[in-house]
Amino acid sequence: MSDLSIWIALPVALLLILSGIITLTGALGLIRLEHFYKRIHAPTLGNTLGVFCMLIAMTLLFSTLTSRPFLHPLLITVLLVITSPVTAIFLMRAAIKRELRQRTALYAPDEPGYMDMPNKASPRPSKRNRPKPRLVIRNSLL
Repeated sequence: MSDLSIWIALPVALLLILSGIITLTGALGLIRLEHFYKRIHAPTLGNTLGVFCMLIAMTLLFSTLTSRPFLHPLLITVLLVITSPVTAIFLMRAAIKRELRQRTALYAPDEPGYMDMPNKASPRPSKRNRPKPRLVIRNSLL
């Protein structure tokens, strides 16, 4: 490793440190955020950006050491950038469909109840099932 220049070693070291910090931040976000809909974003972003920094560092290092372009990690980066957000979207859709069918408290009691998102597909309650308004009369001036 004595033939490695400081101009290559320093950016590689910084990219690897940045990769570790970003991945750690994503893992902490997974632990600290309170419910699934917030929790899904941290690992997805941490995974994609952390691995991206690591693969760029690896491409830079091995291209320098072998004196030829080392492009295998770039293929991994492209596949990761495509698949990671798509996987997160599919997980969110599955959670939303489950939430619409079943109250969250039945399968995840520590999370909030029904989602506060508007839904065009949910039917309005019929007139029979609506709660009747109550009229309250106060006897303040009588």
